[in-house]
Amino acid sequence: MSRGCKALFILSGALLLLAGCATKPTASVSQAEPVSKVAALPLHPDPKEILEKAPAKPSAPFEGEGWKSLFDGKTLAGWQETLFGGHGEVECQSGMVVINTGDQLSGINWTNELPRVDYEVALDAMRVEGSDFFCGLTFPVKDAYCSLILGGWGGAVVGLSSINGEDASENETTQYMRFEKGRWYRVRVRVTQAKIEAWVDAQNIIDLPTKERKISLRYGDIERSIPLGIATFQTTSAVRQIKMRRLELPEATKR
Repeated sequence: MSRGCKALFILSGALLLLAGCATKPTASVSQAEPVSKVAALPLHPDPKEILEKAPAKPSAPFEGEGWKSLFDGKTLAGWQETLFGGHGEVECQSGMVVINTGDQLSGINWTNELPRVDYEVALDAMRVEGSDFFCGLTFPVKDAYCSLILGGWGGAVVGLSSINGEDASENETTQYMRFEKGRWYRVRVRVTQAKIEAWVDAQNIIDLPTKERKISLRYGDIERSIPLGIATFQTTSAVRQIKMRRLELPEATKR
């Protein structure tokens, strides 16, 4: 080999080595997650199977005393299907209310009297199918109404609609949570003279003083959910264990 060819060969090898050092290795599936585990994950859980298994999953205990059931587990007594345009069918089965997907909003609303302040409402809610909010809980706040939205705007947005005219995706209560299909979540809202609070399972997600804030519903069909309603958006959900209790709070807590 001539000196020129040899020099060219060495230079080519050096360039290849440098290029290899500058290039990051491509991550394989096994680096992120074992192949067997990835293959086992259900990408699209079957809604029918979810609903068949849902009644057997235990409900968390209700903390405190004085809870009264608003759902008998068998019928919509005290409730009605909310008359949203193009709403999905509502069914009672196996101790659950199943709210099926509609064109947009679907749900149920309470038809009897309710306290407007110093109370708590709680329920179990599950996303069965769909990727928008699976629980839009509308409730009274003194002389107004508000909605707690869980899993909206693509599946993760959580917040109150509306605060000072801004909905759950754009006000100070806006946050993001991941909700699994086929899993029960305990949802609880507390309304007092001083604030609105909310929990998902044991996590306190809302602690909002209401003084000098305008509380209202988002403009549109959600207004049909009053005085107390549970709605979904292009999503099938199941709810159970709907309960309410009045609160006897010290005066210092009410202010």
